[in-house]
Amino acid sequence: MQQQRRIFLLRGARLAGLGAALGAAGASVAAPAPRAQAYSFSLGVASGSPLPDSVILWTRILADPLNAQSMPPVAVPVRWEVAHDQAFTRIVAAGTATASPALAHSVHVDVKGLAPARWYWYRFMLGDAVSPAGRTRTAPAPGTMPGLLKLAVASCQHWEFGAYAAHRHIAAAHPDLVVFLGDYIYEWGPYQLHHPASAQRVNESYSLADYRARYAQYKSDPDLQAAHLAAPWIVTWDDHEVANDYARDRDELLTPDFAARRAAAYQAFYEHMPLRLATPRSGAFGDVRIYQRYDWGQLARLHVLDDRQYRAVQACAPKGRGGSSSVTRACKALADPARSMLGAQQEAWLAEGFASSKARWNIVAQQTPMAQSSQLPLTTPGGGRFWNDGWDGYPAARARLFDALVASRAANPVILSGDVHTFYATDLLADFGRPVSARNPVIATELCGTSVTSSSRGQARTQQFVDMNPHIKYGRSDKRGFMLMEITPESTSTVFVGLDNVRDPNSAAARLASFGVANGRPGARRTG
Repeated sequence: MQQQRRIFLLRGARLAGLGAALGAAGASVAAPAPRAQAYSFSLGVASGSPLPDSVILWTRILADPLNAQSMPPVAVPVRWEVAHDQAFTRIVAAGTATASPALAHSVHVDVKGLAPARWYWYRFMLGDAVSPAGRTRTAPAPGTMPGLLKLAVASCQHWEFGAYAAHRHIAAAHPDLVVFLGDYIYEWGPYQLHHPASAQRVNESYSLADYRARYAQYKSDPDLQAAHLAAPWIVTWDDHEVANDYARDRDELLTPDFAARRAAAYQAFYEHMPLRLATPRSGAFGDVRIYQRYDWGQLARLHVLDDRQYRAVQACAPKGRGGSSSVTRACKALADPARSMLGAQQEAWLAEGFASSKARWNIVAQQTPMAQSSQLPLTTPGGGRFWNDGWDGYPAARARLFDALVASRAANPVILSGDVHTFYATDLLADFGRPVSARNPVIATELCGTSVTSSSRGQARTQQFVDMNPHIKYGRSDKRGFMLMEITPESTSTVFVGLDNVRDPNSAAARLASFGVANGRPGARRTG
C-alpha cells in the first residue's frame, strides 16, 4: 500500500508540474501547483554520440510515464542550456527546440561548437519546469593521444527480472562513456513503475503507442536515469527492442505485417535515445541506419554495429517458424557465403573503418558473441551443435569480418558483446577447431558482458561450454551486472562486475574477474 500511495502522489505531482510548465509556454491548461517545475521531465534527460565539438542532448516531455494522454497533442518549445559548471553560471551554449507530438514530444539537440576533451553540464526547461542537470563530455581532438578512456558496457535490462542496481553502480563509477549493446527494453510485461517479484507475459508491444509506453516505463527508473545523467551514451539495438530473435523483416511467428511492427519499434527507439541521426521522414522509420563509428582521439575507434536489421534469416529454422534454434553442421545453409549478419553495405563500411583507422585500439561494439561456442563436444571433424541466432549461425560472414580485420592491420581489435546474459572472456581465432599457433594466431579479444537484469542458464552448463571450447577463457552466467573497461595507450583492463542480488535495488556489487589485453598482444589474460 505504501508503494501504491507513493506512485499515486508521484503521478499527481507530475501532472500538476506539466500543467504549470505548459501554462508558462502558452497552452491552455490547469493552474500551477507547488513544486511544479520538477515534473515535466519524468523520464529524465540523456546525452550521447559525442564528437570533439558536439554532443547530442535528449529529453521527452511527459508528466506521467504510464499515461501518454497526460501530454496534450500540441508542440511545445523546450529551452536548453550547456554550461561549464553545475550551477549554470557559465553558459557556453543555449537555445530552443520543439517537442512535437509527432515524435512523442521527444527532443534531440545537436550542440555544436564545444571544446574537445572536456566535461559540460546541460539541462532543459519548459515554462517554469527545469530538468535534472546531466553531465556530458566531448571526445578528444583528432590526432591527440589521451591517457585514458573509461567505458561502462551494459545490455539486456528486462524490467520483469530485477531492479536496476547495476545502473546505480555505473553512475557511481563515473565513466567517460556508457556503451549499451542492445535490449534496452523488452517487448512485454505489465506497465508498472516498480520492478515485480516475478515476471508476467502480458501486454506484448506491437504498435507505436505500445513501444512508446514501454520506453516510458523503463525510463521512469531513477537508477537508469542516474546512469544517463552521469555520462554520454553510445547505443545500438538488438532483438527485444522489436521482438525476440527477429531477423531482418521476419519474426518468430512469421507474422505477415511484421515490417510495420518493426518500423514502429524503430521510431520509438529513435524517440527515446540520444542518437546522432537526421530525423527520418514520416513513414521512413522502417529503414534507420544506426551503425556508426566514433573516434576517441588516436587512443580508440569505436565501430558500433547493427546485426539485426540487415541479417539473413536464421539457418535451418524449424518448419513453420522463424527465430533461433540449435543446429549442427549438417545444416548446409551455415556454409552459404551469401548469408550475412551485417549486410553487404555494413560489411564494406566496417572493412573501410578498419583499414582507415589510425587508433591504438579498435573497439567493435556489437550485440552477440562472436566466438564459436559449441553446445556439444567437438570430438570429430564437422561435429558440434551451435546456436543459429549468434555469429555461430553466420560463420561465412564471421570469416569475412576476420579476413577484413587481418588485412587491414587495424591495431589491437577488441570485440564487445552482450545478448547471452553471461560474462565471457575469449580469444578469437580464424579456425576455432585448431589450437593457437603461428599459422592460427589469436586475431582479437572478445569480452562479453552479462545482463543488467535478464535471466540466464545455470553456471554448471556455462562451465561445460567453457570446457568444450578452449578459446573461451572464462564464463559466468549466475550473476547480473556490467563491464567496466579502462583503455590506455599501453593496455586495456576490463572488470566483470556482478550484483549480489538483482532483485534488490540497493544491492552491493563486486568484482568477479578482470582481464587485460596488452598493446600488440591480442588475447585475454586474467589479471584478477
